[in-house]
Amino acid sequence: MKSLFPTYDVIVVGAGHAGSEAAGAAAAMGAQTLLITMNLDAIAKMSCNPAIGGVAKGQLVREIDALGGLTGLVADQSAVQFRMLNTSKGPAMWSPRCQSDRALYSSMMRKELEKKDNLHFRQDNVVDVLTTEDGKHVSGVRTSTGQTFEAQTVILTTGTFGNGLMHIGETNFGGGRSGERASIGISAALEELGFEVGRLKTGTPPRLDGRSIDYEQLDIQYGDEDPSPFSFMTDNLPTRQEQLTCWIGFTNKRVHEMLRSGFDRSPMFNGTIESTGPRYCPSIEDKINRFSDKDSHQLFLEPEGWDTYEMYLNGFSTSLPEDVQYKALQTIPGFEEAVMLRPGYAIEYDYFPPYQIRRSMETKITEGLFFAGQINGTTGYEEAACQGLMAGINAARKVKGEDEFILKRSEAYIGVLIDDLITKGTEEPYRMFTSRAEHRILLRQDNADLRLTELGYKIGLVSEQRHERFQTKKEAIDQLHDLIADYTVYPDKMDPMLEEQETSTLSQPVKAKTLIPRPQLSIYNLLDADPELKRRAHEISSDPDVFDQVEIQIKYAGYIEKEFEMVEEMRKQEDTIIPDTLDYRKISSLSAEGTQKMERIQPETLGQASRISGVSPSDISVLMVYLKN
Repeated sequence: MKSLFPTYDVIVVGAGHAGSEAAGAAAAMGAQTLLITMNLDAIAKMSCNPAIGGVAKGQLVREIDALGGLTGLVADQSAVQFRMLNTSKGPAMWSPRCQSDRALYSSMMRKELEKKDNLHFRQDNVVDVLTTEDGKHVSGVRTSTGQTFEAQTVILTTGTFGNGLMHIGETNFGGGRSGERASIGISAALEELGFEVGRLKTGTPPRLDGRSIDYEQLDIQYGDEDPSPFSFMTDNLPTRQEQLTCWIGFTNKRVHEMLRSGFDRSPMFNGTIESTGPRYCPSIEDKINRFSDKDSHQLFLEPEGWDTYEMYLNGFSTSLPEDVQYKALQTIPGFEEAVMLRPGYAIEYDYFPPYQIRRSMETKITEGLFFAGQINGTTGYEEAACQGLMAGINAARKVKGEDEFILKRSEAYIGVLIDDLITKGTEEPYRMFTSRAEHRILLRQDNADLRLTELGYKIGLVSEQRHERFQTKKEAIDQLHDLIADYTVYPDKMDPMLEEQETSTLSQPVKAKTLIPRPQLSIYNLLDADPELKRRAHEISSDPDVFDQVEIQIKYAGYIEKEFEMVEEMRKQEDTIIPDTLDYRKISSLSAEGTQKMERIQPETLGQASRISGVSPSDISVLMVYLKN
């Protein structure tokens, strides 16, 4: 039966954080794109905490923005508080985070998507993936209304909706998130095509009426005095005084005893939930069970938006019976009169082990079919969004007959995430951390635009306006770096400042660049001490980001240089392509485990093969020789 609708270049199924970025990228790159979602009023809805960024997650958002994605821009437009995390550590660890207005974030993302000329919308429920008769090429989707939509490529971003099952105590029911039904049919269609399916679990805490909280018993948490935006295109942010505050509370032994009283009715402990939840974001009952020696756990009370009293209790995710949730909540100091607006719940959902995708996010079984987001076993808005962006880029490029766009581990946290998923797999929801990136000194949040904006421009995702702004900033950084490197400073001007900063004085004139590596000094100390240097520097730029970037480049030059040398050493392996047609069983010297693992995962490069668990260094040596011959 012929479709009533035109044939699209790209169909995106699901409009969460992955789907929004996928649709936005594909349309911006010229692909005729259809975004199908079960609820057009819930585009990019924040199912869990109302926040964007955090440790390593903030780096992902900066990278999405640098490539021309939407998450950073929308986060800035809808944030109620900004904080830079880990500032007591080195710049490789600094991570931006914002508290978001949940409703505003969703509406602003829809607004940004509706600006895309090539993007079309449809509220419907996809129940089947259509392919050619042999199942090797995708051809479209079918919905629960009986309509078919044809396309050259399809991106699935089903999130937690794939056969979603929600749990509150001994009660369970189908759903993708609170108040919304599950998506049924896609998993079965994919299993028929030969895909392996698994189950994972996540959860969310109760939402509270902020008017019922005694804030006098909680610690206040302010936003930053000088907030940093996620987007390199954002100029203005609310001041610290204009931002909303968060609050910190603590559980105690009485709270834990109350929670334990419901363990016999907990779906986590009575066997109802069999799937694995996120290790680094456990439920409160899991925390007090696993860390029974701890008498207290920290809780963060976070506002849901500018115009609501609803509050999110971060750190209290639970699927215990509602009466236990209530009693335990009202045992927490400051929450004695707490009113619960929505109970916490756990949700189990389908995912597809990510060894089944390529680095482009295209599946290995069915050409033209892409997976992005929680369907690949990740957790978090940011992890989903970056996968969606890459899937949207590569679907659009596939339609145009262009090469895949791949980010390496040495180029972006996005590259680390995708490589980890494919080579290491995940049996629990995958969350990004700075520790996962071996080149994190190169992959800082402050230089994401320097690393990626030129790439985004080349593929047609970064606008001319953004590119011109980027070029201006880059030129200013280069000029300021040259000035600091060549400018001579003298003891009579520097010594008073050096004594004040409790560092050794000068015995002779030196280049300004040689003082910046001292841990006691910043570039601003030098500028304040030498009016002429300050005048010349401000002739180049008044942008604090330019000054900070130059300081980081000079202060950590030795570490950065060593890291680049390491990347160069590994480049040969990373650039050695393994043909799709390679039969590992014909390479007699490979170990049995190495052969089995590489057959299953089908690494695309020698470097990727080297990171597969069970593939030994000797296997890599054998494979390297074989490929040379």
